[in-house]
Amino acid sequence: MIRLQGINKTYNVGQNQVHALQDINMQIEQGAFVAIQGSSGSGKSTLLNVLGILDSYNSGSYYLENKLIAGLSEHEAARYRNRYIGFVFQSFNLLPFKTAVENVALPLYYQKVPRRKRNIIAHEYLDRMGLRERADHLPSELSGGQAQRVAIARALIAKPRLILADEPTGALDTATSHQIMDVFSDIHGEGVTIIIVTHEDEVAQKAQRIVHMRDGRVLERV
Repeated sequence: MIRLQGINKTYNVGQNQVHALQDINMQIEQGAFVAIQGSSGSGKSTLLNVLGILDSYNSGSYYLENKLIAGLSEHEAARYRNRYIGFVFQSFNLLPFKTAVENVALPLYYQKVPRRKRNIIAHEYLDRMGLRERADHLPSELSGGQAQRVAIARALIAKPRLILADEPTGALDTATSHQIMDVFSDIHGEGVTIIIVTHEDEVAQKAQRIVHMRDGRVLERV
């Protein structure tokens, strides 16, 4: 599903050039559950942004479903994201002025699904996350775990083949983190490819494969 060949990413910071990614070679099959682990500044979030077509790379090749992802217009990049990828973030990224059901339905709004239909589907996904009673609550009225489950429902509603999660348990307590990882395990069991960025050993151990990063390089794969 994913193939990276010699991926390099640099940033200019003042007079200095920072090598965020250095010669990354990696292949991830459809249906895999992968954790990318490393300390702050190791390049793991940069790699996730490249995979999610949120950031470009300087050299190398990135193939998603055998399509070379390079030189895309913003419209093309958005089309590929909407077609293949769901995102889950540490800070949830829910719109504060919209209810849980409205947040979950948002991807279908961009797909021009009629409001009534998208809200029915959004309710189904909230029900799946055990949040039927919270559908009409604002994000400020939800616990951290509930907010993250809303974010996961939003990521799933467009039926992506790939879920990218950036520190999805970073803002949660231990018990809630276990619950969220159980949700990801269930999703993986349905054949969805999941890539999670984390610095937590316990979270990484839930994956089938762990990719370690340091100074922008992949060190080992387990």
